[in-house]
Amino acid sequence: MNGVTISFDKSRTYINLMLNPSEFTSEVDIREIKKQLESGETKRIYVSEKALKSACDTANHYFKTGDGTIVQERIGERKNAEVEFRVPDDGMHANLVLTTPYGGKLPALSTIKSLAIKNRVIRGVSTKKIESMLSNARRAEPGTVLEETIAKGLPAKNGKNSKFIPLVPNALERVLKPQADDGERVDMRNLGEIICVKVNTPVLRRTAPTQGRSGFDVKGNKLPAVAGEWVDFKMGSGTVVSDDDANLLMSAISGMPKYRDQIMNIDDTFICNGVNVGTGHVNYEGAVLVNGDVTEKMQIKAAGDVTINGFVESAHIEAGGDIIITEGAMGKVNDSQGEFQCKLVASGSIHVQHGQGIDIQCGGNITVGRQLAYSRLRCGGAVIVGQIDKPMGNLFACDIISQDRVEAGTLGAVSGSTLKVDFSPGFNQLLERKDSLDELLRQIRENNLKHKEKIALIQGKKIPKELRHKAAEALELFNNESALLEWLENKANDVKSAKESYQSDIKLIANKRLYPGVSAKLNNRNWRSEREYDRAQIHYDAHQWHYEPLI
Repeated sequence: MNGVTISFDKSRTYINLMLNPSEFTSEVDIREIKKQLESGETKRIYVSEKALKSACDTANHYFKTGDGTIVQERIGERKNAEVEFRVPDDGMHANLVLTTPYGGKLPALSTIKSLAIKNRVIRGVSTKKIESMLSNARRAEPGTVLEETIAKGLPAKNGKNSKFIPLVPNALERVLKPQADDGERVDMRNLGEIICVKVNTPVLRRTAPTQGRSGFDVKGNKLPAVAGEWVDFKMGSGTVVSDDDANLLMSAISGMPKYRDQIMNIDDTFICNGVNVGTGHVNYEGAVLVNGDVTEKMQIKAAGDVTINGFVESAHIEAGGDIIITEGAMGKVNDSQGEFQCKLVASGSIHVQHGQGIDIQCGGNITVGRQLAYSRLRCGGAVIVGQIDKPMGNLFACDIISQDRVEAGTLGAVSGSTLKVDFSPGFNQLLERKDSLDELLRQIRENNLKHKEKIALIQGKKIPKELRHKAAEALELFNNESALLEWLENKANDVKSAKESYQSDIKLIANKRLYPGVSAKLNNRNWRSEREYDRAQIHYDAHQWHYEPLI
């Protein structure tokens, strides 16, 4: 282009543009100059759009007016890379911000490390991350801003409080883990001895709290850990702390151990060889262990666990803990009144090896060893028929209300006998709690907002000395109300999470086969099998029941 000269200064750092309007044949085109700058040595050098436009506009004006004044302008320069470190207030990480150079120099790894130390980024620096950024910077366009975390601190790991380790298993745990014979095979009939501990037997050990591990931030400051605390024994009935070891709990009486909610109880145990017309009914303020059968129309009521090493026929059994029947249970059903002659009622869980014609009610899980049929079940947990790790038992012709999964090998029967599972009651209880909490939360939120405005109004005014204590009382009440509001919001979130978990947990699982006549219900959402399925799972999602084959 005539009249256009682009040159470097003596240090070859800056680009100078000289425009001579007297040599122009036409107005200078800024696009042509840019095109020339984008080739050769000036290709990667920073060019100021503003300076370039100003020079071109001035030269074009001189050209149009016939003025031959030469326009000289510094329009560009070499720029080295820019390095910046960003460290948040907590100092737990540091970001490197690297702006790539315009024809200038890129810093070496050692330079960046030195700059990091100057910026108090001392610990947790990753050489690999820096090298990776430098590699990317060499390939990037000039002026590209790269940012990456190149240093991380180590958060302190607080110590754990002391833990409790039961030294004897609960009866139900023992039953659900069949004991192995001398060989590798497991004998399903050998359910292990039911443990009754003697006086001065170690039953619970307390472990020492851990000290934790200290950490550091990227500035090199040490972050101390909070040591765990000793947790006191929650003394259950029938236990005492050992004289020789303050971390060991001993049995003070002979009885059946029961560990629940970090409390070990030794239930005073009534032991008999059977319950029949000869022994009479059993009503005991402790645990009951029956090494024999319970015959027709007999009753057992216990405050603790009831363990029966035998068969139960048309009896009534109530327990404040678990009910464990190592053999079967069977009863007659009065068809006209729908009454079951065999009833099992427990606050905890219920286990029976096999059953037919029984009414089961419990707050925990119902586990069945082999098969359950023609029965009514109400539980606050799951219904599992078969071994716990892989249920392969049979469940059919039952009416079930459950709050967790129902799992067996086969659900239903070839005959098409109905198996009804209703998950609604537990879900409706959660909905009622949620609605009550939401309504209470709405009212307190409205009140808290009004009170916040009043407090702000009071604090914005000058309060007479004699009324200051009243203002302080009002502020304290407002703070208490705000704390209550926060607590309720956390509770509402917990209930919301419980509702979502409930819907994801409820399901029917058939590990071998699912027959026609099996139905699942959650309020007005129903599913019923109209044909035979191989291994299948029926689960609830997005307000609908879904069938899914198990592979």
